Amino acid sequence: MVGKIEEKALSYCFMPQLNALVGGKLFENIAHSSFFGQEFFCNVVYLHYAKMSVIKDRLPKVIENIARLGVKEVICLHDECYGCFTSLAPAYGIEVPFKPIHYYEFLYDRLKELENKIKPLNVKVAYQRNCSARLCPEIDHYVDDIFGLLGVERVKREYDRKNALCCAETIRMAKGPAMAGDLQKKNIDDMVKFGAKYCVFNCPACYDSLAEKVVKAEMDPIHMIDLCRLALGEERGQKLRLEGMPALQVAMEDR
Repeated sequence: MVGKIEEKALSYCFMPQLNALVGGKLFENIAHSSFFGQEFFCNVVYLHYAKMSVIKDRLPKVIENIARLGVKEVICLHDECYGCFTSLAPAYGIEVPFKPIHYYEFLYDRLKELENKIKPLNVKVAYQRNCSARLCPEIDHYVDDIFGLLGVERVKREYDRKNALCCAETIRMAKGPAMAGDLQKKNIDDMVKFGAKYCVFNCPACYDSLAEKVVKAEMDPIHMIDLCRLALGEERGQKLRLEGMPALQVAMEDR
């Protein structure tokens, strides 16, 4: 699926759930210029299964497919796409003929433009640093930069930043639910301990893995884009994802 592509475009990778997030003032001038599909799938999910050869084999074709759109700059809404183009591709000696932009950088720049419309949220949040963020540590500072603009406090907890715990979804599939559950509980209890109201996500897979447990712990799971939208006085888009998650829908309504 390809929109009206301009020199700068949004990449949804192969993750349709990202579409629910794109809207409002943040994306009003670029939402139409976007692409999504298996042809543009970064394949970095195979990193979690130690199958780097799959990424290496498929990446040249993925880059070719994007380049054929004529795009000069690609805003990567999927964190792993950015890491793929800026870290893995150079490691394999694969040329990237367009400029990858992490969506955190895009959000920060847009929030600066819209700064007079921001209403500080004045809440404590816990950040769920996804495991693929290690491919692009240079963008980590944008988390704090964005939180500063939104007027939120990132709680100083044990399992954050370089000591962050993953969502354990891969562990669940490889080692079973018990080990994954223990890891997730340790992570979420740490958020609660330091008084976080929101658990802020970057990775859609982390959200799908942890959101229901976050709600049961009396916190609100929210994607970074939606947190920005709240500060701009807009409704969040991620609620559209709850339709396929009945237990989470009920928990949210109960709150």
